Amino acid sequence: MLSSPHLNTPRRPAARLCRVFAGPLLVLTLGAAAACGGGSGTNALERLHPCSSADGPTDAYCGTLTVFEDRAAKSGRQISLWIVVLPAVRPVAHDPLVFLAGGPGQGAAQLARQIRAAFRTVQRTRDIVLVDQRGTGKSNPLNCKSDANSLREMTEPTESGLDRLKRCLNGYNADVRQYTTNIAMDDLDDVREYLGYDRINLYGGSYGTRAALVYLRRHGEHVRTMILDGVAPMDMRLPMFTARDAQRALDKLLTDCDTDSACKQAFPDLSTRIRNLLQRLEQSPPTVRIVHPRTGVAEDVRVEARVVASILFSALYSSLTGSIVPALIEHAEHNEFQSFFALGLAGEGGDASISVGMQLSVLCSEDAPRVTASDVQLAAAGTLFGTHLLSNQLDACAMWPRGSVDAAYYEPVVSDVPALVLSGDIDPVTPPSWGESVVKTLKNGRHITAPGTGHGVIGTTCGQKLVQDFLDSASSESLDVSCVQTIKRPPFFVTPAGPDPVHATSQAPMTGQVP
Repeated sequence: MLSSPHLNTPRRPAARLCRVFAGPLLVLTLGAAAACGGGSGTNALERLHPCSSADGPTDAYCGTLTVFEDRAAKSGRQISLWIVVLPAVRPVAHDPLVFLAGGPGQGAAQLARQIRAAFRTVQRTRDIVLVDQRGTGKSNPLNCKSDANSLREMTEPTESGLDRLKRCLNGYNADVRQYTTNIAMDDLDDVREYLGYDRINLYGGSYGTRAALVYLRRHGEHVRTMILDGVAPMDMRLPMFTARDAQRALDKLLTDCDTDSACKQAFPDLSTRIRNLLQRLEQSPPTVRIVHPRTGVAEDVRVEARVVASILFSALYSSLTGSIVPALIEHAEHNEFQSFFALGLAGEGGDASISVGMQLSVLCSEDAPRVTASDVQLAAAGTLFGTHLLSNQLDACAMWPRGSVDAAYYEPVVSDVPALVLSGDIDPVTPPSWGESVVKTLKNGRHITAPGTGHGVIGTTCGQKLVQDFLDSASSESLDVSCVQTIKRPPFFVTPAGPDPVHATSQAPMTGQVP
């Protein structure tokens, strides 16, 4: 759906709802965890085996569970779901945290090392369960990657990207209609039962919030608590409001720059300059020579407005990358796009983990039937981004087979399960308005907005504390949320060396975002 600040070019038919967060790894002692058998109090680890270094952290446990691809028919092709369990260091809680990844298209298990770093305090007392959702990671992945390694991939025509998707679709050993969220969450409940957990705690980031809501609706009797971080509700209708939400985040950045004396002095009238830049690129895109940041090969690239708009959108996902946007705009005004493209390729590692076929199976079945091209144009009117963001998703969905989703799927999820709903105030893809709408029907839910934070509150120290406290108490109402007031946007880069030293001492949120 939307995840990570990555390009929305024709070869990426939809952006993801997530970002991969980074951080120091927590080194666990396998002996201590294994001796206690994990936090489940069941035979969870007995059904798995120690992970190899190729599978995940070597102090984790790996394994598979086989399910029917067509769950309704209960016959035919079977697929293996890949599972990784990070066992509790000091098992106290018997209900694990189940992490639901973003995208759609990311597998949770393949992110085990990054997840362990972000949830190291959680793992002290409870297991963390990671499952590659069907169609992702090692669970019959529906990948569709280009073998090329060129900057021209970022600017290829829509037709080329669609041709690649058609070839991938024809080559899958899968019925792509069977890879929707409802079906995947029934898979997850099979995994829960297989591992012997009675109740679980759900953490969903980005698209994972929709997955968590679906699991809660279908298997709520097994949910102790739920954490939604960067909410993508059932009725979001991607990509209808993408340009609107991105414009909101950009407007906040422009306002913050204008009220920061150093940024305003270095980049005056930035709003007008961005608009003029995109208009110029729309009317007369230049061809410039750019060195590929990874290969070192110089290439002549035609720089179109849609490419720059997509990179700009990507930069807004993280408050840290957002801090360099004013400087990038100034460079681009002089046709210096080296830094722009370097930023665009900076997320290639995370983007490579997206299984595009699974992403389209979800979006084309669950969102596209309720959106038309005219809807997108109307919602994007008046924004700088226009229809440059995610509109090619509709082109891809015109030829992608669709799974069955009934009308009740889009109804708000009603529950009294304790819920913590988190939003970043400057998130360009899942802004606080989506969290506000979802929490209305979560009777024991609480919505918290973190200032100066982009896509994924778990990427801040405060967010990690809130998650841990909530899991301990199973109550959002009693949470001390005062730490969110300490979060500020990082200072803007106003010189090649970085921020103005006078402003650089401002406290900034911890970098990194949720998958």
